[in-house]
Amino acid sequence: MSADSIAVRRSAHPAEVLLGAQAGAVALPVCDHYSGVEARMRKSLALQAEMAAEFGACVFDVTLDCEDGAPVGGEADHARLVVELARNAAEGMRVGARVHPVDHPAFEADVDTIAGQAGDRLAYLMVPKVERPADVVRAVAALDATGATSLPLHVLIESPLAVHHAFDIAAHPRVQSLSFGLMDFVSAHAGAIPAEGMGAQGQFSHPLVVRAKLAIASAAHAFGKVPSHCVVTEFNDAQAMKSAARRAAREFGYTRMWSIHPNQIRPILEAFAPDQDQIQIATQIIASAQEADWAPISFDGTLHDRASYRHFWQVLMRAHATGRTLPDQAAGWFATDDAST
Repeated sequence: MSADSIAVRRSAHPAEVLLGAQAGAVALPVCDHYSGVEARMRKSLALQAEMAAEFGACVFDVTLDCEDGAPVGGEADHARLVVELARNAAEGMRVGARVHPVDHPAFEADVDTIAGQAGDRLAYLMVPKVERPADVVRAVAALDATGATSLPLHVLIESPLAVHHAFDIAAHPRVQSLSFGLMDFVSAHAGAIPAEGMGAQGQFSHPLVVRAKLAIASAAHAFGKVPSHCVVTEFNDAQAMKSAARRAAREFGYTRMWSIHPNQIRPILEAFAPDQDQIQIATQIIASAQEADWAPISFDGTLHDRASYRHFWQVLMRAHATGRTLPDQAAGWFATDDAST
């Protein structure tokens, strides 16, 4: 092998070298912020732009909500409002929309209006109460009919039947993320799960809820999709929010989480972000691997190879996505579009 070819390989971007085994894997901002009332939607979009300027990246998504946000009888007007807001969002911001379930009378009209008129400005479309793969097929057909043939779907898993089908749902190529709908999931058990199972603490201890969380996370990771953790309704309890977000990220395998109040956004970013020690170690390992032409290395007496390189590159991806301060060398890897996932 010539010296020139070795130099080229050593200069290859980490994403190019390390993500080949996970080429279909998706990386999204770790926070998905929901709002459905007009004033709150406008404030959410303004906050998104402000925090993007602060962190140097769009660190959370805004999902404009039609399911819970639209007044009964006012679904069409609300959908048109979502179009207006999405089209007027600041450049580079990630905005999604949640429509009504596929069996709701407003579903087709929601998709036709929102995807048909703002599909080019949306990052994804969220479909709630997906029960089985056929629901995904129906949603994709509705999207395709508007011309939004490449718009990703995010789906909500909210019932025992949906959990049963989670792997088949995650396998669909248009599905980008699976979210756990905690409150509907608990309600679907006809009182068999106590109300505490919807709380910030109880949702991590009741066996049926825990089983559902793990199944959804596993299904998402099996197909390179993003598992998105459910809401914490105690939005004025900062400690409960921090604890739930930390457990979701570190114990349950979730890489994204819902926010339903602006006060929850920063705790989610903090919980899902690597700490500075992790960032520093990851940078050193990836730099050493790049210098070694991606062959195995010894770092502080521990063997590392492509498998661990991928892990540490993903640490840096998450650090970048959460607006963490990166060492100069790591920052350089994210300075071009080559750092995309």
